[in-house]
Parts: sequence; C-alpha cells; structure tokens
Amino acid sequence: MDRIDLFRIFARVVECSSFTRAADTLGVPRSSVSAGIQELEARVGARLLHRTTRKVSPTQDGIAFYELCQRLIADVEDAENLFRQTEAQPSGRLRVDVPGRIGRLIVAPALPDFLDRYPQIDIDLGVTDRAVNLVEDRVDCVLRVGPLSDSGLISRPIGRLPLINVASPAYLKQHGTPSTPDDLGGHWAVNYASPSNGRIEDWEWIEHHTLRTMALRGRVTVNSAEAYIACCLAGLGLIQIPAYDVRAHLEDGDLVEVMPDHRAEPMPMTLLYPHRQHLSRRLQVFADWLEALLKRQLLD
Repeated sequence: MDRIDLFRIFARVVECSSFTRAADTLGVPRSSVSAGIQELEARVGARLLHRTTRKVSPTQDGIAFYELCQRLIADVEDAENLFRQTEAQPSGRLRVDVPGRIGRLIVAPALPDFLDRYPQIDIDLGVTDRAVNLVEDRVDCVLRVGPLSDSGLISRPIGRLPLINVASPAYLKQHGTPSTPDDLGGHWAVNYASPSNGRIEDWEWIEHHTLRTMALRGRVTVNSAEAYIACCLAGLGLIQIPAYDVRAHLEDGDLVEVMPDHRAEPMPMTLLYPHRQHLSRRLQVFADWLEALLKRQLLD
C-alpha cells in the first residue's frame, strides 16, 4: 500500500477512534484498515495505537506521528492541487475551537454558508472557554480573545473586540446610574473569575490613554460568560462585556450601557495555527471565511 494512503488510514482511525468507523468513512473494508495500520506500525517500528474492545486511541508516539501525518497529507493535497486550484474544491476535515459565546452566537449560525460554499470540507467545531492545546488536542486552529502568551504558534490578528459597561434597569433604579469611575465606590459588580486561573478580574477603563483598574465589591462571582450575563440581567451588579454578547439585550431594553466614555480596553482577537510551513487549502479558506465573519459581526 502507498505510504500516503497508510498515513490517511492512520489519521482517519485516530479521528474516528474506531477501525470500523474509519473504514466506513474511507469506503474500504475494515480488514484493509487493520492491515494498513499493521503495515504502518511495522514500517515505523513503533506502536501507534492503543486498541481495546471499545475504543482505539493513539499512543504517545501515535500522537506525535499523527501531527506529522496531518502536515504530510496537507502538503500532498496542496501539491496535487497546485496547478488546478481554480477548479479543485478544497476537501477534508478541520478541527476548530472557538470561545463559547462566539461559537454559539456567531460561528454556528453561519456555518451553513461555509458548508454550502465548500461541500467537501467537514468541520469539528469545539466550543469552549478553556485554552486548548492545539497539538495535544489535535486542533487545526483556535480563536483566542485576549492577550496571548508566547506559544510558538502561527498567529493571525483579526481585530480588537469592543467592551462595554452594562447594568439592568432594575439595578440602576435601585442604586443609581454611575457617570464616571469616581461613582463606582457606591456600586456593586458581578465578579468574573478567570476559568484558567481563578483570578477575579478588576474593573478596567481607559483614562488619558492609560489603563486604570479598580476592584469593585461584589456578592456574586461567576466563571462563565453565560452566568455573568444572567446575573447582570437579574440586577446583581455591573459587568464589562463584549458588545456583541449583549446586543440583543440592549435592543430589548433588558440591559443599559453605562459610562460609555470610560470603557475597558478592547480585547485582541487572534487565530492561532500549529507551526507548519504551509497551511492546507481547507484551513486557508476557512480562516479567510471566519475572519470576514468575525469582522462583519463583531467589529462593525
């Protein structure tokens, strides 16, 4: 069997966690998949898969080899399509991870448009607020909101996400409406604890081009955007939130923006890819589509 075919079989088994499902998606007998994996392990001289009666999973060597296979398969596909890109449709499976609210409110509703444009691409969409590891979690690209640590990944800046200060009408009726940060000492906030480190975020605003912060008192602390907004709607305090997140609540009058001249610094949005010399065409077209979508929905 050709080596690239062996790589494709191995990659599909890892993706499906099953010899049978991999065979079904490839349109070949299960025996061919099993024989291909045996041949590949014999060629590389390492056990690549853990096999149980219920599940197939990659070994540590298999995880590293899977990443290499993904790059090699993408390079082969790019080479095959090099001189026929105008008529060739990009194909294959993409694993993408985006923050929870952006995934549910922005990306998922727009996915039919992408899948209609590229009928040969399948998407595994991860929607989570945790920082996934692209290599360990076998993800092709992630969208990060906020400052980046030095990860050694390829980054593609998308733009800066505006933040606004909001409260419910019931809260403002009871506690009054703050006009400037000097008024915040008499107010409550819904505290937000970072899901990654548990640190409670300070209230922030820009004053004379300088970032200012203040710890506000709060009786409720949450660690998810959903709970953060829900507590604000319940009148439990002020919050700072991306504008897109509460657009519908503002339009319906369920929330009100306060201190519009004292907003927090916008948060950078960045697409991250594993470090590889060339991106596959399917990843390129998805990244272009996602960037256009985010700029249109979040930054306009």
